[in-house]
Amino acid sequence: MDLPHAALLLAAGLAAGTVNAVAGGGSLITFPAMIAAGLPPVAANVSNSVAVFPGYVASVAGSKADLPRRRALATLIPTALVGTIAGALLLLATPARAFEVVVPFLVLGATAVLAFQDPLRRLVGHPRDLSPRRRTVAVQTMVAVGAVYGGYFGAALGVMLVAGLALVLDATLARVSAIKNLLSAVVGLTTLVVFALFGPLNWAAVAVVAPATLIGGYAGARLVRRLPPVVLKTLIVVFGTTIGFYLLWRALS
Repeated sequence: MDLPHAALLLAAGLAAGTVNAVAGGGSLITFPAMIAAGLPPVAANVSNSVAVFPGYVASVAGSKADLPRRRALATLIPTALVGTIAGALLLLATPARAFEVVVPFLVLGATAVLAFQDPLRRLVGHPRDLSPRRRTVAVQTMVAVGAVYGGYFGAALGVMLVAGLALVLDATLARVSAIKNLLSAVVGLTTLVVFALFGPLNWAAVAVVAPATLIGGYAGARLVRRLPPVVLKTLIVVFGTTIGFYLLWRALS
């Protein structure tokens, strides 16, 4: 890897770590950067999934004050773990073309759910009005779907998790974002193990991007705590819409 490519990956890692903590979707910065650095698409996708993991950990550290009690989180982690393994194995075992076409619509759909969260809550019911059993099933379903997606592709995972969790949790957006950071870290650790064992990793690219996402992730998580909810929601919706249309353009081109 030459110096210009290393500089490109370093800058992409810093930006991606920050974006992942604020809105999710930072992988769409590092993934094209790895392609530009000369990695084949599958190797870039696998290496990208591993490289952004430290940024997720830093985001958890930066947002830990907004996390709920440990008992509530403990029930979500096994679901995220199993879903991620399923998604990662699916990536390694099947052609990616069909999923590449579906992904943009998933991202745009998730963004629309967040943008129209209040009308949808009036339609399906506010989380506080649901029975404990229905609320638990809804949350677990959202986590499972997000984890499978994260294991398979990963980009815009944060957008999808925030959109889904905000619909089924009676919590502030800052707390939802903190839970998203923790679940993203679980997804990232799981993909790291699976892809390190079975995936076509480019360790040089990972070594450049990973430390940069660590710095950016912590800075972004601290920024989230200072943003008003309406500003944070607007940022996520705008970024998610941009990501969705970018993925659609890339899938159809």
